[in-house]
Amino acid sequence: MNGLFHDGRPRRSWLFTPATRPDRFDRAAESGTDVLIIDLEDAVAPADKAAARDAALAALATPPVRPILRALRINAPSTTDGLEDLLALVRAPANGLPDCVILPKADSADMIRWIDGLLAGAGNPLALIALIESARGIAVAEDIARASPRLAALFFGAADLSADLGCAMAWEPLLSARSRLVNAAALAGVEAIDSPFFALNDPAGLEREAAAALALGFGAKAAIHPGQITAINAALTPTEAETAQARRIVAESTKGVAVVDGRMIDEAMARKARRILSRAASAAQPQRDWPP
Repeated sequence: MNGLFHDGRPRRSWLFTPATRPDRFDRAAESGTDVLIIDLEDAVAPADKAAARDAALAALATPPVRPILRALRINAPSTTDGLEDLLALVRAPANGLPDCVILPKADSADMIRWIDGLLAGAGNPLALIALIESARGIAVAEDIARASPRLAALFFGAADLSADLGCAMAWEPLLSARSRLVNAAALAGVEAIDSPFFALNDPAGLEREAAAALALGFGAKAAIHPGQITAINAALTPTEAETAQARRIVAESTKGVAVVDGRMIDEAMARKARRILSRAASAAQPQRDWPP
């Protein structure tokens, strides 16, 4: 299994930043986001793809303003621009690589395996994240999740999927698709990342959706504006009360079936409690302790 999400660093929030705006990279990193996504796809006009690619690679060769995970969303691998992005990554020096590559329009396990082989042939250690944003992709999400040991997460793409399905881009119409993706990620033992919340003037709506994503099983949520990061991090960080209860559950679970706070607990609840403690420990880790 890929180790991207097992080094102790938090990865609650993923902030998209256009590759055409390298002046925003440092500001995005300073927003408090756990992962900076440098975007070569939707945020870049067709005429600017080559320049954006060069800017992204130049930025990745420079240490960030603070220790932070950096992801690169390339163009769809089925396009010329996507192929150019992949070739640029294959040829890039080790110190000029992102921590992971987000593959948009992921709709088959074969595509993931092909990219895995391409990177492996170049001795490239990049982790992969499959952005699933089509009806076809949701239908084969389980196969995609198990396609490669370097696959670290499934990423839910609400905007393209809602267009594909002809439904509203709201929580309820997309709930079954979100659930399918979370289940596929859990089966494969990889992370599930939720789509951004696109209404910039609805902070209460963002808080509700981030809480709903956590309740459904997502471990992270993307953002399209730095102003969304604080709410996402807060929603996906266990509270002191939740952490304390999780500690009690883990401690009592060694006795078999027990009672904590008036509720019967067993090993299943202990497993969930250990996940809560892991998320709490990750969120509490000082930035200065993160590996560069």
